[in-house]
Amino acid sequence: MTPATVPDAGLLDAVAAGSHHDPHAVLGLHAADDGTWRIRVRRPLATTVTAVLDDGNAVRFEHVRAGIWEAAVPRQPRRYTVTATYEGAPDHTTDDPYRHLPSVGELDLHLIGEGRHEELWRVLGAHVRTMDGSSGVAFTVWAPDARAVRVAGEFNNWDGQPHAMRSMGGTGVWELFIPGLSAGMTYKFEILTRSGEWIFKADPMARFAEVPPATASVVTDSSYQWEDAEWMRRRARTQPLSGPMSIYEIHLGSWRPGLSYRDAADPLVEYVTAQGFTHVEFLPLAEHPFGGSWGYQVTGYYAPTSRFGSPDDLRYLIDRLHQAGIGVIMDWVPGHFPKDAFALARFDGEPLYEHPDPRRGEHKDWGTLIFDYGRNEVRNFLVANALYWLEEFHVDGLRVDAVASMLYLDYSRQDGEWAPNQYGGRENLEAIRFLQEVNGTAYKRYPGIAIIAEESTSFPGVTAPTDHAGLGFGLKWNMGWMNDSLQYISRDPLYRSHHEGELSFSFVYAFSENYILPVSHDEVVHGKGSLFGRMPGDHWQKLANMRAYLAYMWGHPGKQLLFMGQEFGQMSEWSEGRGLDWWMLEQPSHAQLHDFVAAMNHVYVDQAALWSRDSDGSAFSRLGGPSWNTNVLAFARRDWHGNTVVVVCNFSGAPINAYELTLPERGVWTEILNTDAEAYGGSGVGNLGVVRADDSGRAVFTLPPLGTLWLHHRKDAARLPAPGKG
Repeated sequence: MTPATVPDAGLLDAVAAGSHHDPHAVLGLHAADDGTWRIRVRRPLATTVTAVLDDGNAVRFEHVRAGIWEAAVPRQPRRYTVTATYEGAPDHTTDDPYRHLPSVGELDLHLIGEGRHEELWRVLGAHVRTMDGSSGVAFTVWAPDARAVRVAGEFNNWDGQPHAMRSMGGTGVWELFIPGLSAGMTYKFEILTRSGEWIFKADPMARFAEVPPATASVVTDSSYQWEDAEWMRRRARTQPLSGPMSIYEIHLGSWRPGLSYRDAADPLVEYVTAQGFTHVEFLPLAEHPFGGSWGYQVTGYYAPTSRFGSPDDLRYLIDRLHQAGIGVIMDWVPGHFPKDAFALARFDGEPLYEHPDPRRGEHKDWGTLIFDYGRNEVRNFLVANALYWLEEFHVDGLRVDAVASMLYLDYSRQDGEWAPNQYGGRENLEAIRFLQEVNGTAYKRYPGIAIIAEESTSFPGVTAPTDHAGLGFGLKWNMGWMNDSLQYISRDPLYRSHHEGELSFSFVYAFSENYILPVSHDEVVHGKGSLFGRMPGDHWQKLANMRAYLAYMWGHPGKQLLFMGQEFGQMSEWSEGRGLDWWMLEQPSHAQLHDFVAAMNHVYVDQAALWSRDSDGSAFSRLGGPSWNTNVLAFARRDWHGNTVVVVCNFSGAPINAYELTLPERGVWTEILNTDAEAYGGSGVGNLGVVRADDSGRAVFTLPPLGTLWLHHRKDAARLPAPGKG
């Protein structure tokens, strides 16, 4: 480039004001028409400006206009530093940001434009780097509608004029390398909109942020060394669908308030291990401004919330869980984002991340905005974000929130409030393609993970492969089972016989998708009370109902999820503003429920019949005769090696003696779980640990009140010593 020796006044004024799209065209090192070179810098209010070149020679600058200074040099220096003197202030010496080549390459820009950059977080955002011998931070942001972009932060007193970024052309990407900066610096982008307004925005790709309510982004650089290599190798060789999955859902801020990521590691590992859960699922840990949203209104998609520590602190927590053999699932929210002015909403002054049509771009019920899934760069932002959590934090799965809201254009809308797709239908075709892409890409890159849909409708093929026109999820929350079974268990046992279908209808469709059975945070808030509070009867009956219900749930085809506090029968409704009622474990009956859940989890993991063929209808059979009782539900589960577990539930309030049931195998069946055992606070009704089936499979049971039995067929059971009382 060979500009004139002195650029025109208008260009100089724009660069001086930090409002030009290409400040590097003026500032930095340039070849002049006469064969010499010119260095130009912006140093308003300076009294003198000098540069020291790489050969040690010093050159003086002359003021040109509006704080722009220029020096002539006979040759092209490789490096130089600039010193400015100010009246009444110390000298200021820096490397020149505008002498550096772009920090983002042509291939990266091409992939960004195509929406195919699977590691977008390595390019956009703020990155500590060394460029041409200088250490500093490279800032890169996508803002295609901006007239100018500047970096403002604590390093320039939040005045972005000295650090205007350059446009990288039609991709809408802006970049600037600022020497001398390091991790820990706070910053935002200062964006000049089409309307001429300057707005401050947090970095959409920031990997760390200030603790809310502060909203600045923070430069970060990871130095964490993972120690979960064995877990990661084992994960890559396995499939979650054919393994045990008993998930403990946790809101980190209220599990035990006051714990940081690192503080939580030891007690959480110890607790989950003792309780026998195989996985922990965290409510969203991406940065969010309002704690009362539980993390579901995200402003920093790439930034773990700073409420509990640094990104490396979160890595430490996940690493410790992995080393203890516990999987980690994280809630992920690509369905909507809040309207906070500092974040994604109208990021560069125009609808950018959100769909420009409010019929597709706004959730009026939630007061949030909807991503424009049809825009390449927005889709890329979200796909890469899913990969980011899997890559950088080793999470084993993502639970995708509110999938139904993404799938349907008329979701929570009245007639006239939505526009049909190109074929006249109500499906959001762009969102469907996005979900297929994120699932296909994630499973391709990270074998052994689980991408889980919270999807509340009967949309077909949620867990079908994408090459079979499915959405490609690995698992789906069974919301129908959850609603029906909770409605059933809340009924008085006197009336349950008329509503048996609420408990068994799920068997009709249990194998149409790969299901997780959830009793989640949504079921213990907003006036719904706790799981314990839903149970009918007196205190003893409530706890008995809970044990029977959980054993039915754990025996039912599908994986399981239980929200924290329900494992010990918390009586009060959950609130994110306070901790769990751990004091309840001082009550013997609730400590016994706690012990029961731990025992049930350990038996569950030991019995492959309860998890190895969850989505295989041929491994399940309903048991019901010869004497049918609608308060009794019985079914059998089988693994690949001929082992069978039978689950028998008596949801009536009285024991049933001499109950006849035809079992799948003759011989001895061992009672491996009895929810009415005295050790768990029950009445001790059972079958002395053994049930025998005759040659036709007929067996006679004693069924405990409000109780569930698990029976395991053991070919060598006849030679075992007589078991103790159930």
